[in-house]
Amino acid sequence: MKTTIRFENAIRRLYTAFHNNTLNPECCKQCAVGNILDNTDSWKHLSDDHGSLRLNYLGLVHQNLGRKFNGYSPLELLQIESVFLSACGYQLPFHHRHVRPKNPTDKNILFDGLSAVVTFLCELDGISNVMDYNKLFEVETNEAHFQSEKISA
Repeated sequence: MKTTIRFENAIRRLYTAFHNNTLNPECCKQCAVGNILDNTDSWKHLSDDHGSLRLNYLGLVHQNLGRKFNGYSPLELLQIESVFLSACGYQLPFHHRHVRPKNPTDKNILFDGLSAVVTFLCELDGISNVMDYNKLFEVETNEAHFQSEKISA
């Protein structure tokens, strides 16, 4: 499967964060976008509310200038974070009074969030969903229909 460089880099960073326990939806440096952007929190200045899809003035300037951050536009970054937080069980935009998971760093919650993000990243880049495992179970004449490739991390 042919993918993009930004997709490969994002997946590598998210995979590493998940397995190193450095993925935290409530920390701007350790959330999905924070990890994609090398554990920086400068992206939080693109919007006034964590989890919002509305760019603020600074975000609009960067968006209109065509700026990219590790390959992603400001609006794409907000969309990625929104997908992640929603799939983790947060009411958006993020606020201490809104609904949130009891244990936001639970591996099952984080996996749900990452699965949704990977699916969204695939949509952004127009590639087949790498999280779709249905092809692995398709059978033609008692032989595997899909040959798996060795994945390296």
